[in-house]
Amino acid sequence: MKHDFLKRINEARVYEVANKTPLEFQINLSRRFHNQIFLKREDLQPVFSFKIRGAYNKMSGLSKEQLEKGVIAASAGNHAQAIALIAQKLGCRALLVMPTTSPLIKIDAVKHMGAEVVLWGDSYSDAFKHALEIEKKEGLTFVHPYDDPDVIAGQGTIAKEILDDYKKPIHAVFTCVGGGGLLAGLATYIKAIRPEIKVIGVEAKDAEAMTLSLKAGKRVALDQVGLFADGAAIKEVGELTFPLCQAFVDEMIVVDNDEICAAIKDVFEDTRSILEPAGALSVAGMKSYIKHHNLKGETLVGIASGANMNFDRLRFVAERAEIGEKREAVLAVTIPEKPGAFKNFCKLLGQRNITEFNYRFSDPKEANIYVGIAIHDTDEPLKLKAMLDKEGLPTIDLTDNEVAKLHLRHLVGGHAPQAKNEMVFRFEFPEKPGALIKFLETMGHNWNISLFHYRNHGADFGRILVGMQVPPEDEINFEVFLNQLGYPFWDETDNPAYKLFLG
Repeated sequence: MKHDFLKRINEARVYEVANKTPLEFQINLSRRFHNQIFLKREDLQPVFSFKIRGAYNKMSGLSKEQLEKGVIAASAGNHAQAIALIAQKLGCRALLVMPTTSPLIKIDAVKHMGAEVVLWGDSYSDAFKHALEIEKKEGLTFVHPYDDPDVIAGQGTIAKEILDDYKKPIHAVFTCVGGGGLLAGLATYIKAIRPEIKVIGVEAKDAEAMTLSLKAGKRVALDQVGLFADGAAIKEVGELTFPLCQAFVDEMIVVDNDEICAAIKDVFEDTRSILEPAGALSVAGMKSYIKHHNLKGETLVGIASGANMNFDRLRFVAERAEIGEKREAVLAVTIPEKPGAFKNFCKLLGQRNITEFNYRFSDPKEANIYVGIAIHDTDEPLKLKAMLDKEGLPTIDLTDNEVAKLHLRHLVGGHAPQAKNEMVFRFEFPEKPGALIKFLETMGHNWNISLFHYRNHGADFGRILVGMQVPPEDEINFEVFLNQLGYPFWDETDNPAYKLFLG
């Protein structure tokens, strides 16, 4: 199997459309993490993603008759853009089925290259099923985004370029993982040529299909996937990619959205380029690996796999990057309600920088403040809490509190003593038209909404905080409503952040 793919990769046709991308040394990342860090700049491809390699290797081998009928594919965006560009070059019809949650920048790019777009379903899996139906009806050729030998071989040319460009020892290569095509191609080639190099896949939390599958020893299908890293949001890995990854991948790492945001910022500081969330997964995983293994003095390579970033996501990335990098602590601190109290609080912080401060008068004796503080190491929030508690200022560390990070910073000061029997829940809505109406229609008219906060974060799930007044005798019916709704939810009624600032 390894030797068969080695031959396929060596013979792959990619360079008629794809670029041989640079392997760039990252000065700031290397200095900060005490290792030699390189990025393989696949974000510099014509469609700003590595997907063009595998797609062209597949489509260049199609017969004249197949090209005359046209091709079809399902994709969240990057594979679709690659096929649209290649179809334009080859002069064939291309129909792309994309999830309704695909970033607008990717949808528009596909349309502008002359391809037809059908928006269908909430996820890649929904789009994939619909694409197969159209394929049968119209006699089109399906070009799979990852589970095809030619596609895997095309992606594997990235590994060939890395090893051709860097002959010195490499400790590990890190890459994002969706369906596994890129990971399988990289791992198969690297283990055939330089088996001492570790190959490490990186997935986003709530989209870790490969991690769970490798642990289980079989393909595991996720019920739903988080869409922040939409380019790698796959419910089930490929039938062909899975055994290759089983055979040749050394380790999998799972990172959260805050870590991804921090990695986007890291790459920007070195390259002045903005990777999309899936494109920054390799850097987020690399940082996690360095910390876990206390690694120093090694050479590490990350695949910067894509840069199709929606502009309106940048506000979310900027908000969360400092927390993901552990450079900001978020605290709730109770201080006396008297002149000079805030000044004394700032004096206690010494030279630390206050990054955010939210407060509103609500009590004549004490004030609850929401404060962000710049930190330099992960132990600082605990030290700060201990110091402030000792000074008679009760403190709660909210750095890892999702309600605080997503909502409270925009709602602080909203106590509502008249909101009797209020229950507070955090929901994740699919980011699509009709999601809110479904919520309200399922809820009916039984309970008053006493709090509602929502911010759009691009193609990610909508994060919503809702307060509802539910009388004790109606709690059973309320539980039925929650279960019928079908949206992920968390009861935050006892969340200390809510009690301090909103309850």
